[in-house]
Amino acid sequence: MKNRLVLIFLCVTGLVFSQQENTDKLEREAREDVREGNKLYNQLKFDEAEVAYKKALSKNPNYPKASYNLGNAIYQQNRNKEAVAQFELVEKTATDKMSKAETYHNMGNAFMNEKQYDKAVAAYKNSMRNNSKDDETRYNLALAQKLLEEQQNQDNKDNQDNKDNKDNKDNKDNKDDKNKDKEGGDDDKKEDNKDDKKDKGDDKQDDKGDPKKNDDKKDEDKKQDQKPRPNQLSPEQMKQLLEAMNNEENKTQKKLNAEKAKGKKVKQEKDW
Repeated sequence: MKNRLVLIFLCVTGLVFSQQENTDKLEREAREDVREGNKLYNQLKFDEAEVAYKKALSKNPNYPKASYNLGNAIYQQNRNKEAVAQFELVEKTATDKMSKAETYHNMGNAFMNEKQYDKAVAAYKNSMRNNSKDDETRYNLALAQKLLEEQQNQDNKDNQDNKDNKDNKDNKDNKDDKNKDKEGGDDDKKEDNKDDKKDKGDDKQDDKGDPKKNDDKKDEDKKQDQKPRPNQLSPEQMKQLLEAMNNEENKTQKKLNAEKAKGKKVKQEKDW
């Protein structure tokens, strides 16, 4: 009986040792895969680096560095939504504040690329809560808040324009209906007055003299009426002013885009 117990103990011990040895082996291989992924990442081969990080995670699913680096590799390929999903997984498993801060920072960058400025603001705030001394995150937060405000103002303007256009269309439809009724009621009256106007046509021409001169005088009066008043912009000046305003707005937008690019920070976790 005693020998049987010893045999069972040795079998269990051997099984546990074998499993532990296999786990250690997989962890070593996973670290090698991360190192390979980092080399490829630094060579800007982000798609190949992604494959290496996924191999590492297949051997060691609970490998924070491989998971974080995978998010960065996906982000660098402009697959922002996938990157956000990966960073959310990293944040849930991160154990220290610095790792959480960097994860939230890069998550905010992905939201910025998607112009989801409200979510970017929230991500940068979470990053600041974990690392309040990060100037890059503070800068990105301020920029995201500014862009969010501009986006909201533009949305409000668009909504107001749509409402005004709808009101104008309704008013136009109502006016057209009224005009149709009026035209229908005046048909008989116009027909009755048609002959009278025709009879008076010759007398009117005799009284006014040469009709060509009268037309010339009307054209001259019309031209004088079209002259811009003092302190009033002509249509051409209005066009030039609008073009100048549009050019200034484009310059401002380019400047904002350039500033946004400065705030990006994607930092790889090494595992040497």
